Amino acid sequence: YGLSAKAIQDIVAASVGGQNVGQILQGDRRFDFEIRLEDQQRTIQNLAQLPIQLPNGGLIQLQDVAKVERTSGLNQVGRENGKRRVIITANVEGRDLGSFVQELRATLAKEQLPAGYWLEYGGQFENLASAAARMKIVVPLALAMIFILLMAVFHNVKESLLVFSGVPFALSGGLIALWLRDIPLSMSAGVGFIALSGVAVLNGLVMLSFIKELREKFDIQTATWNGAILRLRPVLMTACVASLGFIPMALATGTGAEVQRPLATVVIGGIISSTILTLVLLPVIYRWMNEGKTKSVEHS
Repeated sequence: YGLSAKAIQDIVAASVGGQNVGQILQGDRRFDFEIRLEDQQRTIQNLAQLPIQLPNGGLIQLQDVAKVERTSGLNQVGRENGKRRVIITANVEGRDLGSFVQELRATLAKEQLPAGYWLEYGGQFENLASAAARMKIVVPLALAMIFILLMAVFHNVKESLLVFSGVPFALSGGLIALWLRDIPLSMSAGVGFIALSGVAVLNGLVMLSFIKELREKFDIQTATWNGAILRLRPVLMTACVASLGFIPMALATGTGAEVQRPLATVVIGGIISSTILTLVLLPVIYRWMNEGKTKSVEHS
């Protein structure tokens, strides 16, 4: 027929993908003018009957010079380090990314790959792995600095540990809040745990410091009771300010909600549990720790 493969491919490309044949002017604006088959006409049967003009003026159909069928194949061959690379993407919803990749690895480990093939996991999971590695350093460092500062204030290991006990109590409250809202543990939740630790220790520090000041004037029972009563309002004010400010983030549904909701949920839940510890358990435990010393001193 005197046709080249390129000429036939250009006709098919113009029919399916469109071909720019000019521009439309509307005032100062310009729009490309493209021609192509309508969506409902782009079927295998219609493409097979696509007319092709011959150099001598005649017409033939595409099926006369080509086999038209639908097949699956790569539309792009990617390469990396001189080897072919195929990327498979997936969006994970309703569960945390880490457990999904672990389950995926366990499933694919049962399949034997052909020679020369290997699997790598990237994207958000790669960012998650690098962030988790940094968190393994940042979180212990932050907790160690908090305990060092407590030791600098009290100069007593037991009292420092008593105030520091607000941290695990706050963390448990944050985890319970995540579980109640069915939110997976993420890096933003980890950042919320770090911020939560500071608030929990601050409330305990305010309470215990005031009780120690009262002990210079009163006995241990009176000091702990009055300290718990007089520091009720400051502790509640601190907790309310920190928790109420995160409520809009906890209820967010728009852009960035997947980052805001875990962080805010952790802070609100942890503040509730740490406040209960500070107001109820901390004075009781401090009194229990020091009653033995008082009795031994009176006996001697």
